[in-house]
Amino acid sequence: MAQNVVVIGAQWGDEGKGKIVDWLAEQATGVVRFQGGHNAGHTLVVNGKKTILRLIPSGILHEKLDCFIGSGVVLSPEALLGEIDELNAAGVPNVEQRLKIADTAPLILSYHIALDQAREQSKGDKKIGTTGRGIGPAYEDKVARRAVRVGDLLNMDAVAEKVRANLALYNAQLVHLHGAAAIAFDDVMNQINSFRARILPMIADVPRTLYDKNQRGERLLFEGAQGTLLDIDYGTYPFVTSSNCLAGAASAGAGVPPQMLQYVLGIVKAYTTRVGGGPFPTELFDDIGAGLAERGNEFGSVTGRPRRCGWFDAAALKRSIQINGITGMCITKLDVMDGMDEVKICTGYTLPDGSTTDILPFGADAVSGCTPVYETMAGWQESTFGVQSYDALPDNAKKYLRRIEEVCGAPIAMVSTGPDREETILIQHPFA
Repeated sequence: MAQNVVVIGAQWGDEGKGKIVDWLAEQATGVVRFQGGHNAGHTLVVNGKKTILRLIPSGILHEKLDCFIGSGVVLSPEALLGEIDELNAAGVPNVEQRLKIADTAPLILSYHIALDQAREQSKGDKKIGTTGRGIGPAYEDKVARRAVRVGDLLNMDAVAEKVRANLALYNAQLVHLHGAAAIAFDDVMNQINSFRARILPMIADVPRTLYDKNQRGERLLFEGAQGTLLDIDYGTYPFVTSSNCLAGAASAGAGVPPQMLQYVLGIVKAYTTRVGGGPFPTELFDDIGAGLAERGNEFGSVTGRPRRCGWFDAAALKRSIQINGITGMCITKLDVMDGMDEVKICTGYTLPDGSTTDILPFGADAVSGCTPVYETMAGWQESTFGVQSYDALPDNAKKYLRRIEEVCGAPIAMVSTGPDREETILIQHPFA
């Protein structure tokens, strides 16, 4: 029996992790975000009501559940407090009392955002496709050991010293490299003072709290952001995010031992999408791709950016299964495939030298040279929307799912057939 479950995206993000975390949270007492920033939008639909979360873990709608933000997250205080205010206005109880933030989590400040946007603007047609929210520069500060961290808010003299030193570096880049305006010290300190009082009560020793919960036999969920193929080390570099998106990152990002991570649930769309720049072997530029985008409402929940759509890429998923140790998969948006005469699965690639591979290579240059090898299957005309039983699925939909299992080498534990919490098929419970 798995006491704790890690939920990660196994494609290029936007797989529907939020809904599944919310669904599983009924069985847990705590949900932990362990990496990423407020560039991750997780959409929950409960009884037809939509909630979009960016930083707060997707278990917050469960009234008696604790939520944690680990040190692997870079935290935008303005985004966090705005999200809290939205939840309070929606009547979600005791949000600030149930939310605990690691004192070691780095803060995203105005100078991070300014530099992120200036850099992206200066790249012209070579843009990476960042959200411009300061995520990358905040992670740079963390690695360079100059970050202002949540726990620093307890000592404002130390904060002022760090900010002053950081601005000397950031303003030099903004003004001299990018021709942008300098950031004033007083403006940054005023920004920090505007949120400090509300953040302080939420600071906690997150690793100790999670360890104690685990010792008491309580169940925990670890919620990843973005997707495996955007991982800073193993994704399509440099078209990646700035953190590790793998299941193993939950250990470092939450501050828990690896032994506490017993089950890895990989969230996978029934087709493939990508947002922003970077190679995408199975991308469709025809009416089929446009149809998937329209039926799947493929627009970013945070940015509104349109997502690129393509056929299911089993070779890419095999890489995710390998480096995450995925125990089981949850296939989402199966209903978006309804009504198609035929469906295709990419089972491997032909490489520029004529050889073939059945697994995604590392790095953007290598992936851009991949030509997909497809297997074609009959589609289904019946509706799968809202179906809650595997047996009730059309025969061809079940054949499609079984073929995904065979090619990828991992079992399907769950299937999502709609955005609502209840529109879910359970095959094998991750906590069972």
